[in-house]
Amino acid sequence: MYNITKNKQSPNQGYLLILVLVFGGIFFVLISSFIGYIITQNQVVNFRYEQQRATEIAEAGLNYYKWYLAHYPGDVTNGTGQPGPYVHQFKDPEGGFMGEFSLDIASTSYCGSVASIDIASTGFTYEKPEAKSTVRANYSRPTVANYSFITNSGVNYGSASVVTGPIHSNQGLRMDAYHNSSIGSGQATWNCDSSFGCSPTIPNAPGVYAGPGANSTPGLFTFPVSPIDFAGLTLDLNDMKTRAINNGGTYFGPSGSQGYHVTFNGNNTVDVRRVTSANTYWAYDSTQLWHQTERNVINGSTFSGGGANDLAINSSCPLLFFEDKVWVDGIVNQKVTLAAANLASAVQTNIVINGNITYSPGSDAGLLVLAEDDVDVGLLVPDIMTINGIFIAQNGRFGRNHYCQNDCSATTGDQGLSATLDGYVVRNSLGVLGTIVSNQRSGVTWGSSGFSTRNYSFDQNQVDNPPPLTPETSDVYILDNWQQDG
Repeated sequence: MYNITKNKQSPNQGYLLILVLVFGGIFFVLISSFIGYIITQNQVVNFRYEQQRATEIAEAGLNYYKWYLAHYPGDVTNGTGQPGPYVHQFKDPEGGFMGEFSLDIASTSYCGSVASIDIASTGFTYEKPEAKSTVRANYSRPTVANYSFITNSGVNYGSASVVTGPIHSNQGLRMDAYHNSSIGSGQATWNCDSSFGCSPTIPNAPGVYAGPGANSTPGLFTFPVSPIDFAGLTLDLNDMKTRAINNGGTYFGPSGSQGYHVTFNGNNTVDVRRVTSANTYWAYDSTQLWHQTERNVINGSTFSGGGANDLAINSSCPLLFFEDKVWVDGIVNQKVTLAAANLASAVQTNIVINGNITYSPGSDAGLLVLAEDDVDVGLLVPDIMTINGIFIAQNGRFGRNHYCQNDCSATTGDQGLSATLDGYVVRNSLGVLGTIVSNQRSGVTWGSSGFSTRNYSFDQNQVDNPPPLTPETSDVYILDNWQQDG
């Protein structure tokens, strides 16, 4: 009889195998997840790296088109004459090509003239074409809308004035007003005489001078600065006339009478009345001195004989050109330019601001008023007056003449106004939102007449999107409103 002994396996060995398998599986899952995470992160890092390089290529596209515009101003087709996009290879500085950028170009144009250019540049690398990046920007030239005032002559800002925004004068400048921005003069020194409130005359006064008790901030004075070329600021009036006639604008020839009264209606239309008669009275300015030839008060007007009621303004060419004197007022609710020039005569044409000019609330409004000679603030105007817009006196001056009430005639030689106009000699306040460009000396106060207080402010909305044909202060395109998609 044999004694057979069986080997029994310990139960603990089975449990150990199970534990090894379980923990081995967990370890495998962890290692796999970790390796997967490392691979994914590496892919993300590589994608972000290539996308960053794609952004740099896209920005190179924006810079390229700035260079292109410097050589071919206003060309929005990349020299092709065809719609885009326009694709360019981007060269690696070390040789070869590393990617491409594609340009989509749009522009805002009025009357056949490009006002601003919007560019979207999309870049990618050949290493990873799917890692694209798009950047956008606007290109435009700076205009006079960047300033509150630009004058080609000396000017005096009294202590009762408040000015918001930069001021530039090519000549000497006395600054007693409150202000919050730079004040520049093209002169290192000048002679401040009694016409600027300096009595006795101050020889070799600093380019920007502040009198005793001034409210100005000398730390914001800069002089001398580079003069602004007024010849470069002036617009070709013949070209404007041609655009008004041939590019969808509105043209009115000589009225055969006193001129035209233009009222903006706040609904993309204007009323244009032919002025049949205007009062004549005494006025004083520094050029003509006392003269009895001012005719800025309308006495009669009509729609007939060349006028127009509710005349629609063409949004693609919102340009109104009058070959005669113009009185203007009303409510503006769009971008629009009004110009007056008598090109058939040696006698230059004025524009009279006949009352309040305001922008319709909530609208993207902007007004440019351009006179061949003077832009006059009228006599018969509101006591509290508001005017919005860019006002350019191309060869003359922006201002209001000096008037004398009827009872002053004994001391001035009978230059007083009629009793019906006496009450308009002195006005309470003038508020200007926009820009004043004046070739000759500007002013709306003469001590005993004019506006007691003045508030001037440049309009940021017009800086970013000025009215059609607004004069530019530089030929260099400026990049603005940069943004990246995503």
